[in-house]
Formats: sequence, structure tokens, C-alpha cells
Amino acid sequence: MNKLRIILEMIKFEHTLFALPFAFMGAVLGSFVVNGTWPTWAQIFWVILAMVGARSAAMALNRLIDYKFDGENPRTVMRAIPAGLLQKKEVVLFVVASFVLLFVAASQLNMLAVKLLPIAVFFLVFYSYTKRFTWLCHIVLGIAIGLAPLGGWVATTGRVDWMGILLFVSVALWTAGFDVIYACQDAEFDRKRGLYSIPGYFGIARALKLARLFHILTMIGFVALYFATGLHVWFALGLVIAALILIYEHRLVSPHDLSKLNTAFFTMNGVLSVVVFAFTMLDLVMR
Repeated sequence: MNKLRIILEMIKFEHTLFALPFAFMGAVLGSFVVNGTWPTWAQIFWVILAMVGARSAAMALNRLIDYKFDGENPRTVMRAIPAGLLQKKEVVLFVVASFVLLFVAASQLNMLAVKLLPIAVFFLVFYSYTKRFTWLCHIVLGIAIGLAPLGGWVATTGRVDWMGILLFVSVALWTAGFDVIYACQDAEFDRKRGLYSIPGYFGIARALKLARLFHILTMIGFVALYFATGLHVWFALGLVIAALILIYEHRLVSPHDLSKLNTAFFTMNGVLSVVVFAFTMLDLVMR
């Protein structure tokens, strides 16, 4: 149990909050748009397990693949593997168990979810290597997390359509934006170590401008989703609140002051995902 506690701390299990509300949003909205009804409790249960399996595997893999870099970075030197709290083989076993959970959950949903599983696994694994050769690593992470709402959509509809893809793109851009902000704290280390990131490659000032661009495109995507799905005023109100959260998030950080970066990254983005999902649910309930 102590090892499990260390693993859950290592993968920041509580940060599943970022993507899980959007996975629910994809599942509920897809079911309403395509089927005209709520998803079943069984579908929601397997979506939760699929999300837990996917994110746990991805984060544990990231820590395993990057453990040498983590050991050299003063900010991450005390993570479980470089600090000697976990052996690599223990993390490998956890990754295998997480992928098994993901496969079992997908198999309980529908065949399309199973057929699309290799694509999800590819991006979950591929992301951890991208900082070695491209500053587009933030976009790849966005794709990996954006697959959560698209996976929820597929889970309850058994199909991929353009509205589900629109939700996927919006969440992918949102993720890329906040990951660029988070990466600003490691810009100097990335340059010295030869790693690629937008802050390391373009500088922090330009990186923050690109993060703002990503989030502007995110809101454009959500507004397009509003018109495409026929949602009503409650969802629109949720988008207004989400936009205000993003504006506040970007006001918390500047090229010369990153002291509030953790608030901008962890708190604001966790709140945003819950707000957008909650107002989606409220809109559908009020129908």
C-alpha cells in the first residue's frame, strides 16, 4: 500500500480532474446529440475506468522514460524514481496493469472503442519522447488528453463524427496552452539539456503569447460546439465563465513573474474543466 501511495503521488493522480470532466462531457453530449438520451450508468462506469487506466499509464510512462532528466533537474530531482523511492520494474508493472484496465474498459463499451484503442495508446506513449526532438510536444500532449472527450463520445455513440472531433480539438488546444505555461518554469533547463519546448525554443515571453493564442482558439472551438450541438443559454453562460477563468489564468503569469504559475496551472484549469462540464449538464437537464 505504501508503494501504491508513492506511485499515485508520482503520477499526480488527483490531476485526473483535468481530463475526466471533459471525458464525461463527451460521453453525455454525444449520447444526447446522437441517441437523444442519457448514457447508461454502466457506460459512465467504464468511461471512468478507461480514463483512470489511460492517464495512469501515460503519467507513469512519462516518469519512467524521463527519470534521467528528472534526476538532473532541481525541480524534479525528488520524484520517486530518481529519489530511489520506486524501482523501475515496479513502475513497469503499474504501467502494464493500467493498460490492461484501459483495454478491459474499452472492450465493455463497443467495438469501435477497441479498434481505436491503438491510436490512443500510441499518443500516450509517444508524447514522452517528443521533448527530445520537437517543440510541438505540447500539441502532442494536447492530442493525448483531447482523446479523453472523443473517447467518451465514442463510448456512448459507437461512432466518430465532426462534433466529437470539434470537442477533441478544443480540449487539445486548451491542454497545449496550459502545458506551455507550465513548461515556462523549465525553459532554462530545457535549453541547457538540449530538450525541446516552446518556452525553451522561443523564450518565455513568446511562449506565453502562444499559450494565449491556443486558449483563444479553444474558446472559438467551444463556441462553434455550442452552435453545432444546439445547446442553450446555460452552456453559453458556462463558456463566459470559462473565458474569464482563462483571462485570469494568463494574468497570473508574466515573463518576469512566474511565482503564481502553480495556481495558473493546477487550480484554474481544474476549475475550468469542471465548470464547462457542469454547465453542459445543467443545460441538458434544463431541457
